[in-house]
Amino acid sequence: MDRRTIFSGWALPLALVTPQLALTCIFFLWPAARALQEAVTATDPFGTATIFVGLANFAALFADPLYWAAIWRTVFFCAAVSGIAMALGLLFAVFAERVIAGRHWYRTLLIWPYAVAPALTAVLFVFLFDPAIGLIGRHLGARWNYALNGNQAMGLAIFASAWKQVSYNFIFYVAALQTVPRSLIEAATLDGANARKRFQSIVWPMLFPTTMFLLVVNLVYAAFDTFSLIYAMTGGGPAGATETLVVKVYEDGYVGNDLGGSSAQSVVLMLLVMALVALQFRFLGRKTPT
Repeated sequence: MDRRTIFSGWALPLALVTPQLALTCIFFLWPAARALQEAVTATDPFGTATIFVGLANFAALFADPLYWAAIWRTVFFCAAVSGIAMALGLLFAVFAERVIAGRHWYRTLLIWPYAVAPALTAVLFVFLFDPAIGLIGRHLGARWNYALNGNQAMGLAIFASAWKQVSYNFIFYVAALQTVPRSLIEAATLDGANARKRFQSIVWPMLFPTTMFLLVVNLVYAAFDTFSLIYAMTGGGPAGATETLVVKVYEDGYVGNDLGGSSAQSVVLMLLVMALVALQFRFLGRKTPT
C-alpha cells in the first residue's frame, strides 16, 4: 500500500522545494540559457558588441575537421574507459563475494579510490608514470614519454580515468550480486552447471539492469567528469592527442576566446547528455532479460 503525505496548505511544500528549484535555476537552467544565447551570436574581439548569426556557429563547428577528430577521439576514450572500468568493477565484485574472512575490509579498500579528487588522481599518476621522476615511468625505458607520445598519453588518460571509476562500478555490482537468489545458484550447481554456465545463465541476466545503468553513468563520466584529470595530466596534448570534447570546449572558449563556437559545442554536449539520460530511462524501464 502506498503511503502518501497530505499537506494542509501550499506554503510548506513550496518551502521544501524552493531550495532545490533555486539551485536548479542558478546552476543548470540559467547557464544552459546563456549557452543557447551565445551559441547563436558572435562577439567582436574586444567583447563590446554581439550580433545574431543564427546557426552559423554550428555550421562552422561541424565543418571543422578538428572538431570531428575530437568527436571520434571522445568516442574511443569513452568506450575504453567505460569498458575497462565496468569489467574491472564486475570482476572485483565477483571476487569480493567469494571472500569469507575480511570481506568488509576488502570492500572498503576497493571503494577508497572513488574518494580521490580527479585532479589529485592526475597528480598521483604523474608521480607514478612521469619518465623523469615517476616511480614506474623512469624504469620503462627511453621510449616511454607520454608528454611527447600521443598514444601513450591517451593510454595513460584512459587508465587513470578507469581506475578512478572502478570503485563506483564495484559498489553497484556488489549490491546487485547480493540480490541474486542463492537457491538458484545452488540448484544450478546440483544440476552440474559449472561457474561459467551459472554466471552466464543466472547471474548475468539479473545484472543486466544494473549494467545498463552503469553503462550510461560511465559514458557520462568519461565524456564530462574527466576534464580536470585530463587537463591536469596532459593539458589535452601532446598535439591534441587527449583533447576530448569537454577539453576542446575549454580550450576554444577560455583560451581561444571563441565564445560563440565554444557555446555551440556546449549545446551539442548538452543534447548528448539529454540523449544519454533518455537512453538510461529507456533501459531502466525494461525487464530483466531471460
